[in-house]
Parts: sequence; structure tokens; C-alpha cells
Amino acid sequence: MNPVEPDRTDPLAPLRRPGDPACDVYLTGTVFLDIVFTGLDSAPVRGTESWARGMGSSPGGVANMATALARLGLRTSLAAAFGDDHYGEYCWDTLERGEGIDLGLSRTVPGWHSPVTVSMAYEGERTMVSHGHEPPPEEPAPRCPPPARAAVASLVPGVSAPWVGDAARAGTRIFADVGWDDTGRWDLGALGDLSECEAFLPNAEEAMRYTGTSCPRAAAHALTEHVPVAVVTLGAEGAYAVDGRTGETASVPAIQVEAMDPTGAGDVFVAGFVTSTLAGWPLADRLAFAGLTAALSVQEFGGSLSAPGWSEIGAWWRQIQAYEERGAQDPAALERYAFLEPLVPAGVRPWPLRRAVPTIGFGRSM
Repeated sequence: MNPVEPDRTDPLAPLRRPGDPACDVYLTGTVFLDIVFTGLDSAPVRGTESWARGMGSSPGGVANMATALARLGLRTSLAAAFGDDHYGEYCWDTLERGEGIDLGLSRTVPGWHSPVTVSMAYEGERTMVSHGHEPPPEEPAPRCPPPARAAVASLVPGVSAPWVGDAARAGTRIFADVGWDDTGRWDLGALGDLSECEAFLPNAEEAMRYTGTSCPRAAAHALTEHVPVAVVTLGAEGAYAVDGRTGETASVPAIQVEAMDPTGAGDVFVAGFVTSTLAGWPLADRLAFAGLTAALSVQEFGGSLSAPGWSEIGAWWRQIQAYEERGAQDPAALERYAFLEPLVPAGVRPWPLRRAVPTIGFGRSM
């Protein structure tokens, strides 16, 4: 496991003890090469050619969340298959050498080409086209995952992943998101691993469909009958969370930013919530921090490499304080994020963040 670099803030530093797991968060899934076009005035029109004002390439898929966790200072382990083409080599190098993610449980598959997603961002939305093949049947996730403080699972209706239960029984805290239910049944009982999870983080539409409710907040409360903590993202309205164990609720509005590319923002939100949960913060602070990290991410190209680090979080906080001094900032907003003050010392040295690049053939980009 790669240690946290000394110039990065470690949010778990006060909690670390000898004998703790080497891994803070474990993930498994598919790594894509993301090619993102931005600056489109509208969706592409059939039979015409559209020109984008911006383009970037970066690792995508499960790499979005793995990178976001690593940039927030968590020791992150990823089990995934990588193609042995140039795309796969680029993704491996970017994640392992560039982000310090432990790929000891990952593998390179000879002759298998990397899955690719082309994403087009316009009007605050995105349209994606993906291509890929299933890797050979050898499972990249071990039957017994490594000891870890937490793991993130992506739930699929009708499919259970044995490693989730194994990890939960070993004391790992499981956080889960979910994708669109293509079956149209929206049956919570089909999410077999949900009972192993500590927290479930769907978006508003998913939450309402799974619970048969017409209000995202009511959906969050209904979900706590199945999982201890329910977090429902509300898009431009922010997010709402309920801890069914204590009855505590939290609602945080979204931070208004000029969005360049929303790719991966949901993954960054989950990473922010996992990080702050492991650090033991109050529910409202966890929700606010997750929303902040997601908001900062949409201001850059790409999914994984748009994730913010602590230097960027610190820069945002200092900027907010400067606005307040000039009387241009809502005092309530300043108070909402005051918990950042002891976490972002004034002397934090910025560390180089890789960003999405137009052409991966240019080599390493820092």
C-alpha cells in the first residue's frame, strides 16, 4: 500500500493507530478510458458535424471514485482489469504512479482492449457513448478482499457480489451507490447486498422509484428501513440525509459554480461522504463536504482527474473568507463550512494534480 504523501492532508491522522488496516478504502469495478468533449452549444444533431471547444482524456469508470478518495488523503486499493493496449497502460500509470492508488490486486489482461467512453458535455448535462467487452472470466476482485476501514460497492439489481458480505463480516464499513434499473422493476429486494451496507447514496429519481414515493426526502426516510444511513442527492437543490439509527437528518444546498463538465461528480460526492464519515464528522458536515468536493470537480475536464485535492479545498475556503471580509458572502454559507478551518492549515503546500489531457500520446501530464 502506498503511504499518504507528506504534503497531503490526512483527514484520518487523529484516528490512525498501530495495527490499523493498511487500506482505508477498497474498490473493484471497470476502468474506462474517458474521452470528454466540452464547450458544445447543444447536443449533436444527426447528419451534422459538431466542433467542441474543449477536450480531455482521463481514466474513468471506477477510477473516478478511486482517484477522488486518494486525493482526499485516503489509502485506496483498487482491484480491476486493465487492457494491455496504450489506453490501459496510460490508465494504470495515471492511477498508480500519478495518484498513489494501490493496484496490487489489479491485473493486466493480454489481448483485451480497454473499455472506452466518449462523453459530450453541454448545457450542464452530458451524453455518453461507451464501447467495451467483458474481460476473461478470472474475477479481478478477490473472494476475500483485503482488510479495510471501508469499501464502496455499486449495487446491481438481481446481482450479489460475494466480496461485499465477506468484507462487511470482517468489519469493513460498506457504502453503496446504484445505477439506473434497466429492468424497470425498481425492487429494493433485488439489491441483495443492500443489507450489508452502512450507507446508500442514490439520486432523487432512483430513491423515489425504489421506495414508491413522490418526494426525495420521504424516500430517504423510507430507505432507512433497509439501510442505516440514506443519502439522496437532489441535483441543483443539494442533498438530504437521514441516519435511521439516531433519527438525525441533514439538508445542505448545492454550491453554485460554473460547471464545465459534470462527469464523475456523483462519484466525487460519494468519496467526500466516505472520507468525512471515516473521519467521524457530524452528518451535516459530511453532507456539506461531499457537496463541496462534487462542486469543485465539475469545474475541470474529465471524471477522475477533475477530483479536488486538499490544496484546492483550502483555496476555496480562503476565497470564501476573503469574500466575507468584503461583505460579498452570505454569512450563513460561511458558517456552514466553518468546520474546514482546522482541516486546511494556511501553510498547506499545493501538490501537483494531473489533469485530463487532449492527447495521451504527449506522455505524462502533471
